[in-house]
Amino acid sequence: MVNNNMSSMSSIEVEKLGVIEQYISEIPEKALHLGIRVLLAIIGLAIGVWLIRLVRSLLRKSMERAAVETGAAQFVESLVNALLIGILVLTIAVGFGLDAATVVAMIGSVGMALALAMQGSLSNLAGGVLILATKPFFVGDYICEASTGQEGTVTQISLFYTRIVKPDGTLVILPNKDLANQTVINKTPTDVRRMDIPVSISYDEDIERVRKAVLPLLDSLEFVIKSKDRDIYIIRFAESGIDTEIRFWVKNEDYLPNSLKINELIKKAFDEADIEIPYNQLDIHMKQ
Repeated sequence: MVNNNMSSMSSIEVEKLGVIEQYISEIPEKALHLGIRVLLAIIGLAIGVWLIRLVRSLLRKSMERAAVETGAAQFVESLVNALLIGILVLTIAVGFGLDAATVVAMIGSVGMALALAMQGSLSNLAGGVLILATKPFFVGDYICEASTGQEGTVTQISLFYTRIVKPDGTLVILPNKDLANQTVINKTPTDVRRMDIPVSISYDEDIERVRKAVLPLLDSLEFVIKSKDRDIYIIRFAESGIDTEIRFWVKNEDYLPNSLKINELIKKAFDEADIEIPYNQLDIHMKQ
């Protein structure tokens, strides 16, 4: 009986050794097949990336010929690029032997999980679609986001964010959901824009004397549109002086370059005319 057990164990060991030897002998062939698949995947990836670039280039040129608005063109190009990348990844996965239905189901499950985890990003995506549909602003417009006070020139409207450049050259990236749900002030809907310069004058000053100092200055400036109204108006009677506002019109492209320069010119005109600009003061009367 002992001999039978030893014989039985020997046959099992021999069988195991045979399986191992067979597995080892198949390694080169399996490695070759895997290497071929990896090589084909790399080639497919390279071809797919080239095709994606080609499709994006053709799409961009076709939208340029159709005179599609720049922001809409950027958005469509970003969306098509994302879809093509997803198709390329799915194709490579299927090329490795994965079942297409399994891959689609897996992508669906992952997509649902990501959707729950990326609700903010999806809101930005929806905001981007809404911006392109309603067109509150375009690339090149100067806008101000009311809730944060960020303002600048729109340079790009992408899937999730809108990029603006401030006058000092700073790049600001704003979420599309905020721009779609908050108040946005578009300062370039027309070719001209009114410039309002607040100035305080003393109660002792004659408004006509101030007007005679301001109007000749405005008439001498090239960027001021002479065919439109320009004058100084009393806004309110403040505690220490009279708050006025100098109003005149300029072209949109002349607004920012001259918005600070004009303050210096008004100050010099006031100094030459000896017009007093008040400051906060407190008068104390003491009884003796």
